Amino acid sequence: MAQKKQADKTDDNKTNILIVDDHPIVRQGLAELVNHENDLVVCGQAEDAHQAMKAVKELKPDMAIVDISLKETSGMELIKDINVQYPHLPVLALSMHDESLYAERALRAGAKGYIMKAVATEKVIIAIRKILSGEIYISDKMAAKMMRKLVGSSTEINTSPVERLSDRELEVFQLIGKGFGTRQISERLYLSIKTIETYRAHIKEKMNLADAAEMLQYAIQWVNSRNDV
Repeated sequence: MAQKKQADKTDDNKTNILIVDDHPIVRQGLAELVNHENDLVVCGQAEDAHQAMKAVKELKPDMAIVDISLKETSGMELIKDINVQYPHLPVLALSMHDESLYAERALRAGAKGYIMKAVATEKVIIAIRKILSGEIYISDKMAAKMMRKLVGSSTEINTSPVERLSDRELEVFQLIGKGFGTRQISERLYLSIKTIETYRAHIKEKMNLADAAEMLQYAIQWVNSRNDV
């Protein structure tokens, strides 16, 4: 895949933003929004984790916007890698996925904020500025949910067994629901078949599923219900 990492312009007086997303149209749209601001500029773009880590090293951005659903690897894993290697680089997680399941995971991975693509055009600049000021950005709805969870509200009980899964298990479960077999998942995630089989076993156990057929059926229904593509 072609790499697009060079910025159209750079300015030492501006805050440099790196955009990581595997959809060129999304990157272009975000870049236009960011570059429209007088004090912000997109210093680079990347479409996968390898390009992203290279861009962070070479371009030294002040902040990164990372899609958690990259084609070749999980954006969540990329956020974890950035957090380990560049702990002072704030990351805004961007996703088409429901924040109720992914926002808290993104924050645990090291992101300083989470924003859904459906509202990104309206809120992304607000999110960027809040994170650059040292704060955390999540929606008011998600903030309320996390607060209820923190204080132990009896009404805030996880009703979905999917929430018991680890980040990697959830990624495997989602791929199962999209019709990928064990070997395909192994190749896509650059993990051994044995490792994927171990994840599948953990998923069945955590979700109390009888066998592979029941797991496949549940995964397909879950993916379809969330309109993930």
